[in-house]
Amino acid sequence: MIDKRNFYINGQWVAPAQANDFEVINPSTEDPCAVISLGGADDTNAAVAAAKAALPGWMATPVQERIALVEKLVEIYLSRSEDLAQAMSLEMGAPIDMARTQQSGAGVYHLKNFVRAAKAFQFERPLGDHAPNDRIIYEAVGVAALITPWNWPMNQITLKVGAAAIAGCTMVLKPSEQSPLNAMIFAEMMDEAGFPAGVFNLVNGDGVGVGSQLSAHPDVDMISFTGSTRAGTAISKNAADTLKKVHLELGGKGANVVFADADEKAVKRGVLHMMNNTGQSCNAPSRMLVQRPIYDQAIETAAQVANMVSVGNAQEEGRHIGPVVNALQWNKIQDLIQKGIDEGARLVAGGTGRPEGLNKGYYVRPTVFADANNQMTIAREEIFGPVLTMIPFDTEEEAVEIANDTPYGLTNYVQTQDGSRANRMARMLRSGMVEMNGQSRSAGSPFGGMKQSGNGREGGVWGLEDFLEVKAVGGWAAE
Repeated sequence: MIDKRNFYINGQWVAPAQANDFEVINPSTEDPCAVISLGGADDTNAAVAAAKAALPGWMATPVQERIALVEKLVEIYLSRSEDLAQAMSLEMGAPIDMARTQQSGAGVYHLKNFVRAAKAFQFERPLGDHAPNDRIIYEAVGVAALITPWNWPMNQITLKVGAAAIAGCTMVLKPSEQSPLNAMIFAEMMDEAGFPAGVFNLVNGDGVGVGSQLSAHPDVDMISFTGSTRAGTAISKNAADTLKKVHLELGGKGANVVFADADEKAVKRGVLHMMNNTGQSCNAPSRMLVQRPIYDQAIETAAQVANMVSVGNAQEEGRHIGPVVNALQWNKIQDLIQKGIDEGARLVAGGTGRPEGLNKGYYVRPTVFADANNQMTIAREEIFGPVLTMIPFDTEEEAVEIANDTPYGLTNYVQTQDGSRANRMARMLRSGMVEMNGQSRSAGSPFGGMKQSGNGREGGVWGLEDFLEVKAVGGWAAE
C-alpha cells in the first residue's frame, strides 16, 4: 500500500503536526490502496504562514519569470504524465487509457493555454487615450487557497495553480482526500520546476477540517473551490466574516436539446458524453430533451448505445467506463435510480445494482430513463453517475423553458442543423457555457457557470483575471 503521509510546506516535505491517518480506497476493488494523513489546524496555519511570507517576493518577481517557471512545469508534467495517469486510475477509477489521454492530458493542456494567454496579457496598461496619466495595474489577489475535487483532479488543480502562479499569488492546495496521490506527484513537479519556497504548499485534509480552516483563515485572501453546490454554500458562509474573494465552480444539470433536424449521430454522441468518466462530470449532458417527431427513435438509440457501454476495472486497458469513486456515491446513485423508477420514469437501459459479472467494486450500470418530466427527482438533482434522463418537447420555446427550469446553470448543449435556431438557443439558455452539434469549446475558452453552478471563470485570460486585483492609478509619471 502506498504511504503518502507528508505535506509539502515552504519548499519541503514535512510530517503532519498530528498523526491522523486516512485510507484511500481503490474503487475498482474496494481495497485500500494508500494511506495519507489528514491535516489539522497547525498544518493549515503553517502552510498559510509559508504562503504569506513568500507573497511579497513572488508578487515582485517579473511576470516573464513566473511564466518561465510554468513553462518548466509543463516540461516536467509531460515526463510524469504516466505517473499521474496511474495514480488517477488507481485512486478515483478512471480507466487507464482514459486517464492517460483525458485525465492527465487536461492538465498540460490548461498549463500551455495559460502560458499563451499570459504572454499576450497586459498586466499594466493605460486607462485610455483620454487619460494619459492614468494606469491600470493587475496584481495578485494574495494568498489563495485552492480546494479541488476527485472527479477530474489534474484538470482542476492545473486550472487553479497555473493561473494563480502566473498572476503572482501564493498558494495552499487542499486536494480531495479521495484522490490525493496525483496531487502529491504534482507537488513533486512544482518542487522540481524550482518554484520558490512557500509559493506552492500542499496540505491533505477533508472539507470539515482543512477546508473549513482555509475558508475562514484571516490570512487567506481568496478561496478557489470546485465541488458540490452544498459545499460551495458552506465555504461562502465560512469566508464571509473575512470578506475574502470566493471563486466557485459547482454542480450542473445540463440539458442536451436535440431537435428533429439534429444530425444522425447526435443521440449516440449525447449518451456517450453522459457516460464519459462514469458520469462524474459537473458539465455532463444529463438531461436529454428530444423533439417529439424523433423522440421514440431517440429512446431506442439511447438504450442501444447505453447497453453497448462496457464497465470494468480501471486498471485494465481498453474502452470501458470504470467505477464511481466510493461507496457513498454508489449508494446515492442507486437511491436516485430507484427514485426514478418509483416516480414513474420508464427505465429503458440499466437499473439498480452492479453490472452482470461484477460483484465487487463501485460499478454502476449505464442507465437511461425515458418519459421523464422536469419535476422528477432524476431531472432536478445532480446524480453524478452514468444515468441519463430523457424528456420530450414540442417547440423551441418549450425546450428553452425546460432547459432553464433548474437551479443550475453550467453547460447546455444544442443539436440542430438550423444555424439561426442554434444561435437563438445559445442566447436564451441560462448557462455559462453552450456547446452545439458536438463542437467543443476552443483552447482558452472560459469554464464556469451561473446560478447555483457557481461564479467566476477558469481557463485562459478569464482564469488569470480571477486571481488578479485591478488597481487604478492616477498621476502616473513618465519614465
